[in-house]
Amino acid sequence: MVNLLLSALSGLVLSAAFEPISLWWVAPIALALEMFALSRSERTYPSVLAFALTFNLVLLHWTSTYVGSVPWIILASGLSLFYLPLVAVKRLGIAFFPLIFIVLEEIRNRFPFQGFGWARIAYSQADAPYAKIAAHGGAVALSAITVLIGLVLFYLFQKQFRILILLPLLIVLVPINVQMNETTQALMIQGNVPKLGLDFNSRAKEVFFNHVKETDIALKNRKVDFILWPENSVDVDPFRNPEVFEALNSYKVPLIVGAIVGRDNETLNTSILWTKESQNVYIKQHLTPFGEYIPLRSLASKISPFVDDVRDFTPGNESTIFTVDKAKIAPVICYELLDDQILEKAAKSSNLLAVQTNSATFGDSAQSAQQLQITRIRAIEHSRNILSVSTTGFSAVIDYNGKVLQKSDMGTAQHLYAEIGLISSTSPRDRYGDWALVMTLIWLLIVTRRAYIYRR
Repeated sequence: MVNLLLSALSGLVLSAAFEPISLWWVAPIALALEMFALSRSERTYPSVLAFALTFNLVLLHWTSTYVGSVPWIILASGLSLFYLPLVAVKRLGIAFFPLIFIVLEEIRNRFPFQGFGWARIAYSQADAPYAKIAAHGGAVALSAITVLIGLVLFYLFQKQFRILILLPLLIVLVPINVQMNETTQALMIQGNVPKLGLDFNSRAKEVFFNHVKETDIALKNRKVDFILWPENSVDVDPFRNPEVFEALNSYKVPLIVGAIVGRDNETLNTSILWTKESQNVYIKQHLTPFGEYIPLRSLASKISPFVDDVRDFTPGNESTIFTVDKAKIAPVICYELLDDQILEKAAKSSNLLAVQTNSATFGDSAQSAQQLQITRIRAIEHSRNILSVSTTGFSAVIDYNGKVLQKSDMGTAQHLYAEIGLISSTSPRDRYGDWALVMTLIWLLIVTRRAYIYRR
């Protein structure tokens, strides 16, 4: 029973590494505590479940904001099942914990429904002194080093000195050449919504005119190269509504807007580079399961009454780059932040990333702050400055070191001016591509083998 409580405590402590508490240094401590609990436990399955369920329930509580507790509990419980192979460390040895943990994390990033990587350990480490390892080996390498620090702490608690496990940390001392010779002037608009909740845009065009109003106020004070609006800021199809179409055409400055567009019988979540002369449309590729489409709809409808209110969107199948003078801007729409391949392709093709999101459906929960954590890691990983704009907050300007240069408040109409650098160089992680994952797993295999042989 004591070990079960220790596992639950470790899951609780691990959640504190993420927003809204955001203490990066508790993550390796929590993982070391779970290793200790597993090493002592005779009931390893309950111990792993206690750790995983506590962690996911606390971390993902925001998913229950407007839909109730049942979907939240199902999501947390389903994700927790993916941690069960950790029981193998009881037989194989604690040295296998990092390797198994990272493999399971990568599986969760991809499966089911294209994966849900929100709980990736790396996303809690933006303020860690070793966070720059993400620029070399990606988020997977940052997760791996965090778990390995936990392993070293476990060994130290056992009075075993194996600090050489962390030798790969020296890679953070290798300088990264960031080439940034040009800048662009951006105006970010957080227009706010009439009310938070699932029906945030129930009153046609009100969200749109909120953003028009805030844009008009901001343009009185400064000239900019382009204007960035968030996901769902244009809450009616701009190609089918003459009033909205003309309002967008009235701006002399290029606009990048998030709009819901109808095409034949399809509904599309889009980012549009809008000028009076032309409109370049990017269609969101990685849709949010149970938010923008419903997998297993007949089963899901028995669990939540809100399922029938969700219309299935149609995903896009290609990336798009918006060109505004020297700026080559890759739009990333909300949930796509979790997709490694989309981010890699976007970073390689652009010199600036623009993240457009809508947090209105999660109220004033920790969701937006946790998403900002993810965005900071993506900035480090891909050596790109990022403009992240939300309908309700938090909107932020983030540099390639993951530092938040500017940040809006939640639940208000605000605007941010940003003179942001355009980075033409590529991070080592993006030069390696998929090899970043392969090399991380090889590194973990070597560490595991050495630690295992030492134990024997």
